Amino acid sequence: MLHLTFRQLSVFEAVSRHLSYSRAAEEMHLTQPAVSMQIKQLEENVGMPLFEQLGKKVYLTEAGRELYHYSRTIAQQLAEAETVLSDLKGLQRGRLKISVASTANYFAPQLLAVFGQRFPTVTVSLDVTNRQALLAQLANNEMDMAIMGQPPEGLDLVAESFMENPLIVIAPVNHPLAAAKKIPLARLQSETFLVREQGSGTRIAMERFFNQHGIQFQAGMVMSSNEAIKQAVQAGLGLGILSLHTIGLELETKRLKVLDVKGFPIMRHWYVVHRKDKRLSTVAQAFKGFLLTEAKQILGQ
Repeated sequence: MLHLTFRQLSVFEAVSRHLSYSRAAEEMHLTQPAVSMQIKQLEENVGMPLFEQLGKKVYLTEAGRELYHYSRTIAQQLAEAETVLSDLKGLQRGRLKISVASTANYFAPQLLAVFGQRFPTVTVSLDVTNRQALLAQLANNEMDMAIMGQPPEGLDLVAESFMENPLIVIAPVNHPLAAAKKIPLARLQSETFLVREQGSGTRIAMERFFNQHGIQFQAGMVMSSNEAIKQAVQAGLGLGILSLHTIGLELETKRLKVLDVKGFPIMRHWYVVHRKDKRLSTVAQAFKGFLLTEAKQILGQ
């Protein structure tokens, strides 16, 4: 019979997730020797090594991989128990764990600020990440809900649209097309586009749109953030396609120009997404309702 403690399992789960003793120690506010001691005691209880170190890298053994699966399940069940108990206290206390696609971070803090004013005792955790990491978090049930563009197919998710997300073509203010009207799509084939990384929601929508219209576009530099694309467009390195929500400041200060291109904007939507089997807390339900009924008005769309 295994004699494990929740403390040992939580430390083990953190080391397994990071594959790093030091990062696990930092996350759990422990010293690295304390983490090593917890793992050593756990391995003694299990009777097998759970990690192996090759050079400076840490790897899970076969036994470690098996235990990691169960430790994650136990951690999620404990989190659900905490949620149920918090629900008994209503909205006076509670935690909300939200992940947003990097593009959505241009407006998510404003929404969370309004929500926080209404429920000041609620603790909100916001993680801003790219689409690939966000999908992994959804698959692993690591957050209450996500705010993202087009949700993926194949995962057992609930996704509800709460706001439009127009994608527009941006150019430097001195671009030859800056003053043109109803620019034909074919004209863009001679332009260089600065694009997001593969897997980005904006990149996927952009490629799908051009393919549907039979347009071949020239991809220049690949960039991992909207800010990098905006800076590069301002510098004259090419055109970009971004969410209108990301360029409010640049339009106000006249540092970028939205081109009048036929077929644009590409109209997408923002979604609030969570696992279908997720038991939403009272706080999470309140936030979801808040997004669906008030987000557009608050953001002035």
